[in-house]
Amino acid sequence: MTEATLNYGDVTQLAALDLGSNSFHLIVAQETNGRLQIIDKIKEMVRLANGLDEKNELTGPATDTALACLERFGQRLNSLQRRNVRVVGTNTLRRARNAAAFIERAEQALGHPVEIISGREEARLIYLGVSHSIEDNYERRLVIDIGGGSTELILGRHFEAEKTESLHMGCVGISRQFFGDGRIRAGQFRAAVNHARKELVPVAGTYGRKSRDTVIGASGTILAAQAVLAEMDGSRDISLDGLERVREALIDAGHVDKLALPGLPPERAPVFPGGLAVLIAAFKQLDIASMEATSGALREGLLYDLLGRVHHQDVRENSVADLCMRYHVDQTHARRVREMALALLAQVALEWDLTEPRHQLLLGWAADLHEIGMDIAHSQYHRHGGYLLANMDLPGFSKGDQLELAALVRAHRRKFQQEDGDYPPHALRLAVLLRLAVLLHRNRANTALPHVALRADGDALLLKFPRGWLKRHPLTRLDLDQEADYLSAVGVGLRIDENENAARSVAG
Repeated sequence: MTEATLNYGDVTQLAALDLGSNSFHLIVAQETNGRLQIIDKIKEMVRLANGLDEKNELTGPATDTALACLERFGQRLNSLQRRNVRVVGTNTLRRARNAAAFIERAEQALGHPVEIISGREEARLIYLGVSHSIEDNYERRLVIDIGGGSTELILGRHFEAEKTESLHMGCVGISRQFFGDGRIRAGQFRAAVNHARKELVPVAGTYGRKSRDTVIGASGTILAAQAVLAEMDGSRDISLDGLERVREALIDAGHVDKLALPGLPPERAPVFPGGLAVLIAAFKQLDIASMEATSGALREGLLYDLLGRVHHQDVRENSVADLCMRYHVDQTHARRVREMALALLAQVALEWDLTEPRHQLLLGWAADLHEIGMDIAHSQYHRHGGYLLANMDLPGFSKGDQLELAALVRAHRRKFQQEDGDYPPHALRLAVLLRLAVLLHRNRANTALPHVALRADGDALLLKFPRGWLKRHPLTRLDLDQEADYLSAVGVGLRIDENENAARSVAG
């Protein structure tokens, strides 16, 4: 998915590109006074999930089609600033073992970085998009989105998702598994529905009839089903009886090549049987009487999420604040560490190429959360914290940013572990700055520190203190000696300047 921002006076343009398992969607909107107006949409059927082989590696024509599509989308986005562009992939890129290699080629084709979001983050964004596309009321909604590679279930009120789930089944995968030869038979359809119902069994209690007031459907399969029913009998909403009539029409056709249902786009036909099977299973397993369909989905949700970031209402800030409260973080101490870390960053940002907004955000959040693991145990608390952040749901965070945040927390003290040596340069440098900030506030005192000057020359750092300050703080001196040894192990040199005229080499 791609986000981009352009300013024309008081008008802002936002763009979102959804790299889905079945299709890629680009949407461009213009924002004025907090309201979004869609000004451009581009959609291409890519079926990226078809490029996954038996080893879950992306190969073949689907990959080539995806890259060609991204080149075209890149032309549409080439006037947008790189720092305001975000590209997000979903289920297929989450599953692909060689996703990193594909992403490298995708970034070259598109001209912008590519991120991968978790299934639950995808669900949150879908709900945000749906909730902005329908009338706001006090009802508790169940939102269902059947994508190419996954199905998302979300319970929420107003614009807030309360419970989210992402299931590993979608219209592409189910169509390949049960209708791979193109034939549509009653037995195959029955097997596909039963398979989907089994996937829904563990969540049926959470998302069943008693959990919600209304049911809303989103994205291609559900919109196609609604369009077909509207042509068949004029139905506005989707019912199980209506879906069964559509199923019979598919079985009567006998093959995807013979599907000619009014309202069904030809490009949707190859994956419609699998999507319909999932939808019928959801109606049966979750006891759904009626479903309303809406065009709002993931890409619209991302637009509104981005609009919040533009106006400094970033959901990621809320996620970090919630974690600090839940895990009883000493926020006074965390604020000291944050201020020191950001002050050090400001002094070396240009030399260390840490000038992107996300660098400052990640370092600040890592400082806020660096002691989150203490709520589990003090021993190895940095590793506990890293594990928590790597494996929990963090609304608003892409998978890559979440893993970097976890890595920074894990590496903020003691020896760098073997996995820490694989950091990209910017992450390693952010970790070094966080380590120094934590070290300088080890005594947790409210007494203000003197000005600490930091200079960078390549991978060498010079840390300067006022004359005589380190002599009055020998424990800090010892900590810096040890830290220099730790840093030298990952190729970073540290020198300490104790007065204006002489610099003493500590290590490196």
